[in-house]
Amino acid sequence: MEKLLDLITAEVTKAFVSAGYEEKYGKTVLSNRPDLCEFQCNGAMAAAKAYKKAPFLIADAAAEQLAGNDMFSSAESVKPGFLNLKFSEKYLADYLNKMQGHETLGVGNPGQNRTVIVDYGGANVAKPLHVGHLRSAIIGESIRRMGLALGYRMIGDVHLGDWGLQMGLIIEELRDRRPDLVYFDEDFTGEYPAEAPFTISELEEIYPAASKKSKEDAAFKERAHRATLKLQEGYAPYRAVWNHIMQVSVTDLKKNYENLDVHFDLWKGESDADPYIPDLIRNLQDMGLAYESEGALVVDIAEETDSKELPPCIIRKSDGAALYATSDLGTILEREKDFSPTEYIYLADKRQQLHFTQVFRVAKKAGFVKPETKMIHIGFGTMNGKDGKPFKTRDGGVMRLEHLIADINDAVYSRIMENRAISEEEARQTAKTVGLAALKYGDLSNQASKDYVFDIDRFISFEGNTGPYILYTIVRIKSILKKYAETGRSAAGKQILPAQGTEEKDLMLEIAKWNSVMENAFEETAPHKICAYIYDLANAFNRFYHVTKILAEEDETAQAGYIRLLELTKSVLEAGIDVLGFSAPERM
Repeated sequence: MEKLLDLITAEVTKAFVSAGYEEKYGKTVLSNRPDLCEFQCNGAMAAAKAYKKAPFLIADAAAEQLAGNDMFSSAESVKPGFLNLKFSEKYLADYLNKMQGHETLGVGNPGQNRTVIVDYGGANVAKPLHVGHLRSAIIGESIRRMGLALGYRMIGDVHLGDWGLQMGLIIEELRDRRPDLVYFDEDFTGEYPAEAPFTISELEEIYPAASKKSKEDAAFKERAHRATLKLQEGYAPYRAVWNHIMQVSVTDLKKNYENLDVHFDLWKGESDADPYIPDLIRNLQDMGLAYESEGALVVDIAEETDSKELPPCIIRKSDGAALYATSDLGTILEREKDFSPTEYIYLADKRQQLHFTQVFRVAKKAGFVKPETKMIHIGFGTMNGKDGKPFKTRDGGVMRLEHLIADINDAVYSRIMENRAISEEEARQTAKTVGLAALKYGDLSNQASKDYVFDIDRFISFEGNTGPYILYTIVRIKSILKKYAETGRSAAGKQILPAQGTEEKDLMLEIAKWNSVMENAFEETAPHKICAYIYDLANAFNRFYHVTKILAEEDETAQAGYIRLLELTKSVLEAGIDVLGFSAPERM
């Protein structure tokens, strides 16, 4: 379906052309004075200079051409040269009826034949997920879902940190604790055990202990470096330990991501890029892009248009070790071979902006990706406590993600049980649904690049710009639809009718924006725009609800029209929360 604003602009453009002016002056936008009109065109102001004519005369001519147009209830020229437009109630109702019958509620398919990789900047294995992993998971999942809704082939990759020094640290700490294990017996020639010699709880204790030891014991740190190198060179006993670490960690990570309703198409990691790195380095050298600098191998990425000096990208350190940039470039080569994506989207802390600028420029400069391939880094801010500092536990530690989810679920449960309208079991299940909405909406409603304050009391409120408020609105609509069905009446086959009042028309205009909002939000990789839209839509519905007697309406045709409008409102709200990554319960 064409977007409403595009249809309006097309009609206004025709009017300008018919009046003798260039079509470029017909661009129409939402009114910035909704008290005066719903849409406005300011083209006459720009045309005045070109045509050496008073702008109000140009606007008068366009308005005259629009007189009697079925799309508008009024098209008025206002000095000094604005064209103020009010939409036809009948045309708007017809548009919504088409939208209701459309498979995707009017949302188009701009992503057809386009593949997008979403790199979630993954967690490190052997470590529990903590609040620092929340934003990449939530924002990445929403962007993946938006793309799918718009017809893109979206490929989400967790992209685990599974190949660095932490592996050598774990191996050497395990050696110190369990020297009897076969992995440390150089004479062992049999098959290595299928079962890991540690649980996830033990593994999560081993890594921080090893990390602490490496800061205090230089010899231990050197052992860990050697173990990491041997692992990366393919030493079988260490590869066996690594496989255990991966198996135990990934099983636990999948459980925790599932609790967030976050899903990945690929469970790749830095290790998967390793086979590509030797050829990658050789190709950069053969192309004359990589050169030695103070013992390291680097690629210049500076461009004439840069407003500040950018350092070269280090491809290989002076000790021969590869870096994150090398790994990311290797991963790009793998993804080009496997998927040939038209776009890359990376989720990572905004402090990593330089890293991604370097990687993207090397990839383009070396021809690893096509010149037209879009490469985007969504640099997000931090989630802070009420003190304005990065969110911590009460004792100052980093909070595990599962504990944060449990806390917000418990808070929602307590709020629900204040009313005791449902059973304890249902309240627990509902609390999980509402808690996830509170958590995700609380994050996504902020612009990704901004820091925000995690305020559990505000996030779980059923009033204001919160996830629970959106869910409460959906549940309210479900309740009305259920009560209507219980009367024995049916709105099946009926139509949404032209609006009779201001609140009804405002609601209908808000619904009609959905396809435009979806495309714009994905184009700008901005889930907060979806949040802002469904909040406005929920508000528009609640204003309509408070002035309209829906179930008490005696005219059955009018009532059926209201019901159809409610059904469409619910469908759009549910589509909105689905791309944000949560759902609504049946009741609250």
